[in-house]
Amino acid sequence: MNAPADSSTVSSRPLPLAGVRVLDVFQVMAGPCACMMMGDLGAEVIKVGPPGTGDQIRHAMGFKMKGEDSIGFLNMNRNKRSIGINLKSEAGRDLFFKLVKEADILVENYQPGVMKKLGCGYDVLSKINPALVYVSISGFGQSGP
Repeated sequence: MNAPADSSTVSSRPLPLAGVRVLDVFQVMAGPCACMMMGDLGAEVIKVGPPGTGDQIRHAMGFKMKGEDSIGFLNMNRNKRSIGINLKSEAGRDLFFKLVKEADILVENYQPGVMKKLGCGYDVLSKINPALVYVSISGFGQSGP
């Protein structure tokens, strides 16, 4: 039987996703939750949202601990950095493309087709970064009623 690791051994081990950069292009819960877990496992998560308004769950999902942010928002966005980018503007897309070039994973959970309409669909982003893992999450699938 192995001896239990002391705290210095445990804390010196890298987390499983250390060195992985994730772009969290979010709406509501599914994307932010998946990216939260990747951040918990050591990934560098950059939350990309609309400037000024930010995440829709900021003011929803339970009571406020301090300020305007709900406990749900604070929980879903731990271990993340964030940036407001207007993906509807050419300058915003240019900035976003620079982030994509350096990312390993992109997780988006807009309604199906929104990223493509913004000029940021898989067909465009895979040309910028052929190694990018592009994850698209939808509450009701990518097609259907």
